[in-house]
Amino acid sequence: MAARKPFAFETRAQRVLFGHGTLGQVAAELAAMGARKALVLCTPQQRAQAERVAALLGERSAGIFDGAVMHVPIASARAARAAAERAGADAAVAVGGGSTIGLGKAIALDSGLPILAIPTTYAGSEMTPIYGLTEDGLKRTGRDPRVLPRTVIYDPALTLGLPPGISVTSGINAIAHAAEGLYAPDGNPVIELMAAEGIAALGRALPGLHADAGDLQARTDALYGAWLCGTVLGSVGMSLHHKLCHTLGGSFNLPHAETHTIVLPHVLAYNAAAAPEAMRRIADALQASDAAQAVYDLARRHGAPTALKDIGLRAQDLDHACDIALQNAYANPRAVEARPLRALLQDAFDGTPPRP
Repeated sequence: MAARKPFAFETRAQRVLFGHGTLGQVAAELAAMGARKALVLCTPQQRAQAERVAALLGERSAGIFDGAVMHVPIASARAARAAAERAGADAAVAVGGGSTIGLGKAIALDSGLPILAIPTTYAGSEMTPIYGLTEDGLKRTGRDPRVLPRTVIYDPALTLGLPPGISVTSGINAIAHAAEGLYAPDGNPVIELMAAEGIAALGRALPGLHADAGDLQARTDALYGAWLCGTVLGSVGMSLHHKLCHTLGGSFNLPHAETHTIVLPHVLAYNAAAAPEAMRRIADALQASDAAQAVYDLARRHGAPTALKDIGLRAQDLDHACDIALQNAYANPRAVEARPLRALLQDAFDGTPPRP
């Protein structure tokens, strides 16, 4: 048996409620946080869910702000902060996916207001102290304990309305967090166990919910996997995959989950020889022999996009994307070099199967 390398493990104070019907406890949970009134955040498309939450909050609702936008443009963050101030809110309740929870984090970063998150996708942002803001075509990310949601309510029933296609890309986005956690330089045994279990849960769930969007057991398994993968994302550093996706999303306004879905198999292939144990655990979790091919097949078999050219990236953007991704050094099992990185981006653009 190989010797266990030294590690550090740090826990964060956060309360999680998981299970069908837990949304009904939102008012009590807000009170337990010590908050009097909360601004409910959502995208325009999720206004109905936000209204349901506001009704459950009753007198603790300070109104609804439905201006959450993908990649959290700085203008929307400023508008939300101003709305919270006008409403006299001393907390925010974020109902939705990564865009809405990211907006809540932007408010918390500036004002310190505590966040209660109610995820309706599998993005995982609710479990992390990571924030992202986009300004002048560049997405800036960082870590700050103030942005970690104080309480998270996971109610699988809230994901039943998530279309199968979005469910698949959101789930593979979550798998990306766990996959990179398995080769993170600051990883530890607890995170490795959570990563493998999270990938396995999503690998079981996605075929089921693609076949039947109303399969509550599949929805429950997927949300359970997303919780685990989100915890991994918030606990260790991410590498090449997340750097590329932030570059592509923030600079070229590509959809977040679809970008993760397309890029992940190619990054796993890029890193395969440098992180063989991580690749074995990913493959085992997906009941396959090759990690990169297994993720690619999971996307392709269930109708998810596999080419960046199909989600809005132009061929003439590839060189610029490569240059941006090379600007800042970051940990990755294999050295990040211009020529192989540009080849990776070309494969992801064309949608070819991953190759070492």
